[in-house]
Amino acid sequence: MINTPSINDLNKAVESRYQLVTAVAARARQLPDGGEELQGKKPVTFAVEEISKGYVVIAPQKGQ
Repeated sequence: MINTPSINDLNKAVESRYQLVTAVAARARQLPDGGEELQGKKPVTFAVEEISKGYVVIAPQKGQ
């Protein structure tokens, strides 16, 4: 199984892996479970793809 996008590509959009994980989880919770816009994908997969394509902008962490 090929994992795309790679973790290295995703790290370019964030300051840390922790920030990436929390952003993906937050976006996945916003998506309706099984909605038409998910195109048959799981919410986490869809959220990762949105972040990698730049559709979701991740704000810098507070206090940094």
